[in-house]
Amino acid sequence: MNYLKKYVISAFVLVSFQVCFAQNLVSVNDTTKLINDQFSNDYKLVWQDNFDGRTLDLKNNWKIDVDGNGGGNKELQYYRKRNIRVGKEPVSGENCLIITAKKENYLSKQFTSGRLSTQDKISFKYGKIEARIKFPTIGNGIWPAFWMLGKGYPKLNWPKCGEIDILEMGNAKSIKKGVQDKYYSAACHWGESWNMGRYPHFGKASISSYSLVGDFHLFTLIWDENIVKMYLDLDKYPDTLPYFSLSIAGEDKPENAAHYYNNQFFILFNMAIGGNFTGILNPEDITALTNGEAKMYVDYVRIYQKGSSNEEFTGLKLESNFNFIGNNN
Repeated sequence: MNYLKKYVISAFVLVSFQVCFAQNLVSVNDTTKLINDQFSNDYKLVWQDNFDGRTLDLKNNWKIDVDGNGGGNKELQYYRKRNIRVGKEPVSGENCLIITAKKENYLSKQFTSGRLSTQDKISFKYGKIEARIKFPTIGNGIWPAFWMLGKGYPKLNWPKCGEIDILEMGNAKSIKKGVQDKYYSAACHWGESWNMGRYPHFGKASISSYSLVGDFHLFTLIWDENIVKMYLDLDKYPDTLPYFSLSIAGEDKPENAAHYYNNQFFILFNMAIGGNFTGILNPEDITALTNGEAKMYVDYVRIYQKGSSNEEFTGLKLESNFNFIGNNN
């Protein structure tokens, strides 16, 4: 869900692999407990937002984006502050971050939605990050995402900053197949410049055996100096295989992924409307909001690390007993 994916989005998010430049790809063959899986014993919680308060923590954790520039992807929404709030998810009663997409005229746009990030507040290198999310029905034109950008952005232009898309839904291929509620994808983008779309990237899409809307699902990134991996519902299926895996081992040279993914990244959540990823560029073709608003609920987002010397964290950190201990760089 990057700022400058431009015209290659629909092409790369196919079930087939896409890679530019030679890279070694690795084949893919309640609320405070750690996931009981093969990784958990080594990880300790270093930061979390459970969205338990009445308002979003804009001082320590979050920055809300306000713009209608289309994200470099020809998106059709205007991002507004009022489309982001903290409140109850009506079925579970969980307190959540709520991102609302609406069909409404605002400035030059016919739709509004929300995007927020931890830019300049929370960033990290290596560890495990997870978010428990409930998506709306993925009608034609809805594009929700949970992703990360390199801390160097925007001083380092995209894709030089690096990007990790942990979860995206609403791709044009899912619309064509009629599997919007089960089709999900992940990707990494990197390189010295946009280069007319000929920058190195790798994307992979999957079709779940069960619906990913109507209830909460856990999305997890495991990241170290050698590999980036993503998992679906590790809390329910601890032996599940990753749905995305990319080797980032190698020398720190511009031609290698290692040059871009051994740095700190910050977190983003958003719900775009239309754009290249969805294959819908005409506002009249957006049907997802015909019958009302669409809401994306985030129950929590958490960062875990092992305490290794090569890990980094910037922001207001937590001890294992969840007490604030100050700014850690």
